[in-house]
Amino acid sequence: MTTPTLLVAGTASHVGKSTVAAGVCRLLATRGFDVAPFKAQNMSNNARAVAAADGHGFGEIGVSQYVQARAAGVVPTTDHNPVLLKPHGDGTSQLVVHGRAIGLNTASDYYATHWQDAREAAVESHARLAASADVVVAEGAGSIAEINLHDRDLANVETARFADAHILLVADIERGGVFASLVGTLKLMPDDLRERVVGAVITKFRGDPSILDSGFEEFESMTGVPVLGVLPYDDPGLPEEDSLALPAAGERALVGDDDGVSAAETVTVGVPRLPHISNATDFGPLAETPGVRVAYLPLHSTLDGIDGVVLPGSKNTVDDLFALRDAGFDDELAAFTGPIVGICGGYQLLGERIENADVESTDGVETADGLGHLPIVTRFSHDKRVEPVRIDFEGAGPLSGANGDVEGYEIHMGDSRIVGDAVPVSGDGAAVGRVAGTYIHDLFANGSPRSAFLDAVYDSAGRQRPQTTQTETETDTDPYERAAALVGDNLDVVALLDALDR
Repeated sequence: MTTPTLLVAGTASHVGKSTVAAGVCRLLATRGFDVAPFKAQNMSNNARAVAAADGHGFGEIGVSQYVQARAAGVVPTTDHNPVLLKPHGDGTSQLVVHGRAIGLNTASDYYATHWQDAREAAVESHARLAASADVVVAEGAGSIAEINLHDRDLANVETARFADAHILLVADIERGGVFASLVGTLKLMPDDLRERVVGAVITKFRGDPSILDSGFEEFESMTGVPVLGVLPYDDPGLPEEDSLALPAAGERALVGDDDGVSAAETVTVGVPRLPHISNATDFGPLAETPGVRVAYLPLHSTLDGIDGVVLPGSKNTVDDLFALRDAGFDDELAAFTGPIVGICGGYQLLGERIENADVESTDGVETADGLGHLPIVTRFSHDKRVEPVRIDFEGAGPLSGANGDVEGYEIHMGDSRIVGDAVPVSGDGAAVGRVAGTYIHDLFANGSPRSAFLDAVYDSAGRQRPQTTQTETETDTDPYERAAALVGDNLDVVALLDALDR
C-alpha cells in the first residue's frame, strides 16, 4: 500500500497550519503510526540545526518542521524541510537546499534558475520519508489559492501532486469571513487539487461552536466538503514558525504579562526588534517564566522600565547594526546599567568590530565598528556553521553560575575572537562585567543559564524572584501533548483516518 500523505493547507498565512500539523503528528504517533512531517518549501528565519539526510554533517530546517518531528517522536533531518528560504533583505533570500546554503537570490532568480532543482530535492526527500513511514503529514505554506503561483507553488500545489496527497483545509475564524475564505479558496484551487480535499477545519474559535452548525450545513451542501472540526482559541505553546507573530519593526509588544504575578516580583527583559531578526524563538522560555515579561522594542525606544536586555540573532547583522545606530539605540544601550546578553548575531553586534562585512551587508562595507561592549572581533566568511550543540556549559558575567549540560544549536556565518580582557563563555562567547554573548541558540530553554540570567536581572532591578521560579530547572509543560489534545478533542480523527485509509 502506498504511504498516504496528508497536506495541511491553509486559506491564508498564519491560520494555524503548523499547530494542526504538529497536533496530528503527535496524535497519530501516540496511536502507533510511524509519522513523518514534511514541508517541501518554507520561508523563515527561525531555523534549527539537524542531521543531514545524506548522513554527512548537519543542515538547517524551519523550526516548525523541527517541532513536528519532535511531536512525531522522530529524529529531525533535512528531509523534513528540504527547501528553506531565509529572507535577507533588499529583496533577496538565502536559499537552503537539503540543509545547506546555496546563495542569495531574488524571487525572480530563484524561480528562473533554482526552482526546478528545488522541486527535485523536495520529491527526493518526500520519497525517502514515505518509504519508511505509515503516514506523511505535510504542511503547506500561505494560501493554497494563490492563482499567480499555481505553476510554481512547491509547498502546496506541487506537493499535493507529487505526493498524491489528501488535503485538510485550515481556516482562521478570528480573521472574519471564514466561510467566504473556505469557499473562495476551494473555488480558486486547481480542479485536481479541489478533488483531493477531504475536509476543512476552523481554528481560533471563541464561544459555543454550535452557532456555526447552520453555516456548516450550507457550506457542505454548497461544496461537498465536510467540516471535520472547530478548534478553540488556544495556544499550545509551540515555537512560532516566522516573524509574523512578532510586532512589526516599529511597534512595541509585551508578552508574558498574563501570569498573575504581582508587579513587585516582576522584571521586564527588552528585545530590540531588529529589521532582520532571526530565531526569535530564543525568547519564548523567558516569557513563559512566571514573573518575567519580554518587551519587543522598536529601535527608537528608550530603555525606561527595562531591567535586562537580550540582543537577538539576525539574518543580516551588519545592516541591523546600522539600523540600531540610525535609531539611536546604541546610545540607549550605552547608558543602560542592567544585564545584557547577545545571542549569535546579537553577540556579534556587541563586539568592537566586524570584518569582511560585505559578505553579509547590502551596503557593501568591508569593516564596521560594533557597539563596543565586548572585546571581540568578528570576521565573516561565506562558510556557514550549522550544528546542534550539547556541551558542559560555563557562564560568566550575567550568566555567572550557569553550568552543566546545555543543549542548543549554532547557525551563523562568521567567527569571533577575544581581543582584550574578557572571560570566555561557552559557545565561543565572552563576558565582561554585566555583558555577555554566545553563539548558542535555545540557550534559555535550558534551566541553568535561564535562571542565572534572570537572577542577574532581578538582582540588578532590586526585586525578589517569585518563589516558584527559584528552583526551576526545565520548562515543565509539553506543548506537543497540548497540540495533540487540541486537535484530538476537536477534530473528527476517525473520519480523517478513514480518508487516509488508515
